[in-house]
Parts: sequence; C-alpha cells; structure tokens
Amino acid sequence: MGVSRSISCSAMGALILGCLLLQASNSNAQLRPDFYFRTCPGVFLIVGKVIVEELGSDPRIAASLLRLHFHDCFVNGCDASVLLDNSTSFRSEKDAAPNANSARGFDVVDRMKAEIEEVCPGTVSCADVLAIAAQISVLLSGGPWWPVSLGRRDGSQAFFDLSNTALPSPFATLAELKTVFRDAGLNRTSDLVALSGAHTFGRAQCIVITPRLYNFNGTNKPDPSINPTFLTQLRKLCPENGNPTVLANFDLATPNRFDSHYYTNLRQGKGVIQSDQELFSTPGADTIPLVELYSKNTFEFFKAFAKSMVRMGKLKPLTGTQGEVRLNCRVVNSRTRGVETEDDGVVSSI
Repeated sequence: MGVSRSISCSAMGALILGCLLLQASNSNAQLRPDFYFRTCPGVFLIVGKVIVEELGSDPRIAASLLRLHFHDCFVNGCDASVLLDNSTSFRSEKDAAPNANSARGFDVVDRMKAEIEEVCPGTVSCADVLAIAAQISVLLSGGPWWPVSLGRRDGSQAFFDLSNTALPSPFATLAELKTVFRDAGLNRTSDLVALSGAHTFGRAQCIVITPRLYNFNGTNKPDPSINPTFLTQLRKLCPENGNPTVLANFDLATPNRFDSHYYTNLRQGKGVIQSDQELFSTPGADTIPLVELYSKNTFEFFKAFAKSMVRMGKLKPLTGTQGEVRLNCRVVNSRTRGVETEDDGVVSSI
C-alpha cells in the first residue's frame, strides 16, 4: 500500500493501530511482538506520528531510519550502539567510514525517544525504537509489514573499529558482500538480495559512485556493467573531481517509494553503486535468479524482505537483565542515572 507525504495523522493512526493488533497476535518468542502491549501500547503511534511529520519536510527520512536499523544490527547485534555519541570510554560508530557524513536521522530518533519517555518513562529501549521506526518507515513508503519482535535492551558501548569492517561496502564484490552478511548471521542468499532491496528508496553520495564512473578498479575506464545511457546521466550528476556530497537517487523512477524497481534497474545495468549491481552482473551468481524474480514479482520481494528483516532484527539482542533501557539514546545511563528493568519492560529507578 502507498501512503502520500500528506497523510493525515488520523489515517496514519488507523494504519499503525491495525499493525499493533497484528503484533499482539504473534507472541511466542523471547523477543515478542507484543512486548509493550501492556507497558507502552502507544509506542507505534508515537513513532509513526513523528515519521509522518518529518516526511512532510524530509522525504529521505524513511530510508535514513531504515538504514540506521541496518547499521545498528550489523555491528555486534541490534543494541542501539550506532546511536551513541563519543565518550571517554569509546569512539562513536558515527565516526566510522560507513556512517561519517552519511548516517542521518539521529535527531528524529531523539524526538521519538523524548515523546515516548513522556508517556512511558524508562520502558522502551532505543534499539526497539530503531526496529519500530524501520518497519513504519517501510510501511508508510508503500512497502510490506512484518511483526517486529521487541524486548531488546540497549548496549553500553560503541564499536568504531567493527563498524569499519562489519558493514557492507558500496565498493564490495559479491563474494565480499556474502562474507559480510554471513559474518553478521544472515547466511541465506535471499537475505542478501532481499535486504539489498532497501536501496529501492533513498540516496547515495557521489563519493561512493564516482570511482566506478571514471576509474573502475584502477582501469581508468567506467564499470562495464553500467548501462551506457545511465553512465552519461551519472557522470552529469557526479563529474570527475566534482562535489562528493551531491546526492543521487537510488531509483530515478520512484525515489521515495518502497517498490521492486530496484531489481528492474539492476537488470538494466542501472544500479547506482557497485555493490548493488554485483548482485546481477557477477557471472553465474546465485543471486541473479532472485533479482529476476523480485523484479517481476513484487509480492515475492516483499515476502522475502519481511522475513529477512525479522531475521536481522534478532541478531544478538540483549534481553532480560542484559544491557539497559537508555533514557537518552546518545549516552549510556551511567552518565545520567541508573535503572533496573524487569522482564516485562517496566522500569524502576534506583
């Protein structure tokens, strides 16, 4: 289903409420879709309201919030470490190469967390806020729904060095992409191909595009897999020695909509970054049939994406008495005040 940027909060409320009722009917794991059903039943409405309001002035925010959830879970699991600022104990993941000057939406997460704290103080973890925001961002952009397993706790440290190696590079070969996904705990080919489909919306900076336009792998020639007409378009947008921060839409046709055009683009040699095009242009790759399937059948793409998002959301979560529920997503509680959390998500201050 598609939702315009002018969606009313009442319509959004009905949409999110329906999803919340579906969440309540899927409860049988340590991470539970209904974890906050008693303790903070309005959390989906709060997160959804903030996203809708932000979309009015920032059409990129849905893709940016989804990306934050990815970048959180791929680095030591889904523990909200990507949200932590620098401290005397660790260097922030925000400074790592895959995030510096590109990861965004932190202020929006702050706003979500602040509004949640007013209604349900000390109850909802920042890691869960990211997971919920990712689902609603996709849904409001026309993509699928999936049951978001909740009950994660927040970690107390960031992983700068790991962020530089654990996140997929825009310059990665297919073999390198498979290694990164396998190391993260996502070893199915469908995980790689479906989750890469998140690039059906959002933007990429010219700095990650220009190498394949002018000097691919040191050849002083463009990447041969690029469609010639598309190459001309990209070179006009990203001239050699031009502004590296200029943005290119991942999908020129529907840049803000979550659909299957991404895969059609790959089949036409119109992948914007190398790591995307590798899924289709690597000779004999087992990813090619899935690219072809998802380009022809949006339902199959949405189904695979939803399954892989559930799998990704369960990567190495902190639960029970592990970790904490941060009061401020940017700092650990030891720098504000301590909390203890019961298993049902209710928090008492100490």
